[in-house]
Amino acid sequence: MSPLFGYVSDDHGAPPNATERSVSGPPDEELLDAYSRAVVGAAERVSPSVVSIETRHKVRGRQAGGNGSGFVFTPDGFILTNSHVVHAADRVDVSLIDGRRSRADIVGDDPDTDLAVIRIDAPNLAPAALGDSQQIRPGQLVIAIGNPYGFQCTVTSGVVSALGRSLRSRSGRLIENVIQTDAALNPGNSGGPLVTSRGEVIGVNTAVILPAQGICFATAVNTAKFVAAKLMRDGVVRRSYIGVEGQDVPLHRRIVRFHNLPVESGVRVEAVQPDSPAMRAGLRRGDVIVEFGGLPVAGIDHLHRVLTDEQVGVGSSLSIIRGTEKLMFEIVPEARTNP
Repeated sequence: MSPLFGYVSDDHGAPPNATERSVSGPPDEELLDAYSRAVVGAAERVSPSVVSIETRHKVRGRQAGGNGSGFVFTPDGFILTNSHVVHAADRVDVSLIDGRRSRADIVGDDPDTDLAVIRIDAPNLAPAALGDSQQIRPGQLVIAIGNPYGFQCTVTSGVVSALGRSLRSRSGRLIENVIQTDAALNPGNSGGPLVTSRGEVIGVNTAVILPAQGICFATAVNTAKFVAAKLMRDGVVRRSYIGVEGQDVPLHRRIVRFHNLPVESGVRVEAVQPDSPAMRAGLRRGDVIVEFGGLPVAGIDHLHRVLTDEQVGVGSSLSIIRGTEKLMFEIVPEARTNP
């Protein structure tokens, strides 16, 4: 009897179900080797692209430091990272895996998606390959590479736990199509790549839920591609705004039925900013926004989604509930950029 497999040998010393086992699949050792080979191969391909980022900020007149991760995605030194890693930094330094250290310039950052692009001037860089986050599936093997607590090029692995999550950014907007993974992330992993077994980047690691274990998030690489292109071209991601402060509120059922509204909630205007599109259109405190440009608005997040850069300078219809009346205004959103 073999203590490893637990089968009883026949007179010839062969397991009676040897044929069945060979048909059903390889033994556990081979499967483990295959898993290990996938992780090792991806780490070896991507690690030369991963960088350690150190920042200096002025906080109340004093210098404070921070650190994070990033990865080179173009041969001429453009690096993707998180906005919260480099936002408002006075100095950014980048360390490569081969020991080289370089001063970095902030090309632009977008707090609404927690993404930023910085750039270094260094030869012989190894850009990471960007994949397609729409092609991944829950359960797929993924590898995270970063610099948690300053330990450079730390590799962790896991699976895609879920797709299509939403995550609240520090600016208050929702980041859409976020990837949830159980690949371990820690402080310092922020901005590092989440990659497939082929070594293709499918996400930018951005957050963990504390004190939960195994619930980590990455901004989808398709979002990162769009934002990075805007930052490299303009230095900012332009979005439109109308100039209101509001909160989500439910609507009375009678009002919903009487006006045949497509939503049962809306955005109540708590304040109208001076000289804003909302003030010029005639909005008042207490109005409840229910439609914009013919699209239903059930809450603040819906309003943010429709206020894209394509709306800047374009007249759009805005429907509100004022008291029990439904009124429609013409409003022209203006450009809003993050500081």
